[in-house]
Amino acid sequence: MARTTTPRTGARPAAGKGTQAVRSAAAIQNGAAKPQRRAPASAKSEQRVRDILRVGREVFSERGYERSTTTEIAQRLGISEATVFTYFRGKRELCVRVIADWYDEITGTIEQGLPRDTPVRTQFDFFVHAHLRLFLGHGTGMCALVLSEGRDRGPADLGDAVLPLHRRYTAPLMDLLARGQAGGVVRNDAPLRLLRSLVLGPMEHLLWETVSTRKAIDIDAQARAMSMLLWSALATPGAELAALRTLRGAVERSLDQARV
Repeated sequence: MARTTTPRTGARPAAGKGTQAVRSAAAIQNGAAKPQRRAPASAKSEQRVRDILRVGREVFSERGYERSTTTEIAQRLGISEATVFTYFRGKRELCVRVIADWYDEITGTIEQGLPRDTPVRTQFDFFVHAHLRLFLGHGTGMCALVLSEGRDRGPADLGDAVLPLHRRYTAPLMDLLARGQAGGVVRNDAPLRLLRSLVLGPMEHLLWETVSTRKAIDIDAQARAMSMLLWSALATPGAELAALRTLRGAVERSLDQARV
């Protein structure tokens, strides 16, 4: 077999397939590149992805992350498991996408429905009611997934993937509280992050209780009670009394003008 000689100019021979493979593997290991799954390239492929996500949500809601399998998802759709892997690297990536789509639906509904031309208190009532209704209105499966597996630092580390989604979901609340502080109706003696926890903490406790007991609750009644309780802690001390005094002054001025 003939030997390969290197020209005296110092130029190196072109890398062969083996060398390229080694470099590619090293790049992936070092985080410089990541293997990519095929993106949907046609209407049929896009529909396939939607179907996988729809059934994936059903399975994850029913069984939780650990007991769900891509095999069952594929069987329910009547496709091969390999087809699922065509679009998702595995169960973890599929579950993260399912949770992300669920959060997107909730966030979009709240952002679009928030009555921004109403008082901050009215907007806050809407947020509390929408939060409970969207998390519990279609069963507790997805809620349980997010509250448990979605925040657990287990083998899949789903919590790390869900955290940015949770931050985006709470952005409308942070904006609402900031506008309330600017308008003087929300107390400004505490940072917004603490006020956010003050709002979401009790609601998360209610969600946990509902998920663990599996007892149906009156969402409207719970939302009204929760909103009233939370607002009493959020409102600027004396703000309602000051608002009533302002209203009284406006009424008196109007009456005086009417007499003239």
